[in-house]
Amino acid sequence: MSMRHSRDRQRPSREVKRLAERHAGELRTRITELEAMLAALEHLARHCQGDERPDCPILDGLETGSPSRRAGGKAVKSAC
Repeated sequence: MSMRHSRDRQRPSREVKRLAERHAGELRTRITELEAMLAALEHLARHCQGDERPDCPILDGLETGSPSRRAGGKAVKSAC
């Protein structure tokens, strides 16, 4: 919610509540997406050997989004 909404004293509280609930829903969606991205990245890092090879399956997986496994609904490429 922005400051312009908080200054509008004529706005019924039900509108403010609806707006707050909509923003809360949008935040929940973003949080879910970020948690899925975190799970995918942790999966890639956990399965990486971290050796001296020049190719990097983590970067490949992030770049292409090639699915070989799913983590939290996001496509994840197998790492190292």
